[in-house]
Amino acid sequence: MSASVTQWLLRILLSVVVLFLAAFWQLFFSARPPLTTDPATLAGDGSLIDYCDRPVLDGSGKMAADIPKGNTPGCGYDHFPLPILAECTEPLTSGTADIRGLWIGVEGGHVGHVERLEQCGRRTVVTSSGLIHDSGPNSTLGETSNDTEGAVLFTIGDKEYCPRTSASMIWNNGVLDFHVFGWGPVVVQRYLDGKQLVWEYADGSTTRMDRICTLPEDQKLPKQRGSRYSFF
Repeated sequence: MSASVTQWLLRILLSVVVLFLAAFWQLFFSARPPLTTDPATLAGDGSLIDYCDRPVLDGSGKMAADIPKGNTPGCGYDHFPLPILAECTEPLTSGTADIRGLWIGVEGGHVGHVERLEQCGRRTVVTSSGLIHDSGPNSTLGETSNDTEGAVLFTIGDKEYCPRTSASMIWNNGVLDFHVFGWGPVVVQRYLDGKQLVWEYADGSTTRMDRICTLPEDQKLPKQRGSRYSFF
């Protein structure tokens, strides 16, 4: 192999390594997003609510843009919080399916998965598995979700490191599309099929979910996620 070809391959390898390290740093060591969720919402107990009693969206209360963005505290909440949009009564926008409520996976890739879906105007909030993903108009941050993914890859001392994440949630002919970074490809979809909610996840799985009214006992505290390699 000639010296010029070897140098060319080394440059490519070095570029790949630099890009990988930069991406890793951005994911795990860049500044965490500011926590803008109302502290009282995080402190409250969302397991006490009847989620079949859905709020009336008649415009008599707050609009979506009046309420601070909800996002994940650290790498995950320590108990199921109160709803982010409890005071919002802005009617849903045209072309939006009403998927509000509490859902549990009953068939497919993630049986037993439980998630709470809130909607108000153009805003949608997903709360599940320690995470709060909030997309749409709000009073504190941009419209894309801005938080963490929740699975802790490693710890250094007492500090947990999980990847940052962001996505937009856009309705497209009755399907809620999650675009990675807000502008990237669709990685997750949710849509109604009869009385069930269908969740197509980034891992390639499809899960069918039924509506439930109360949070199951085993969902009050989120399970730890991620490899959690320990350093120092």
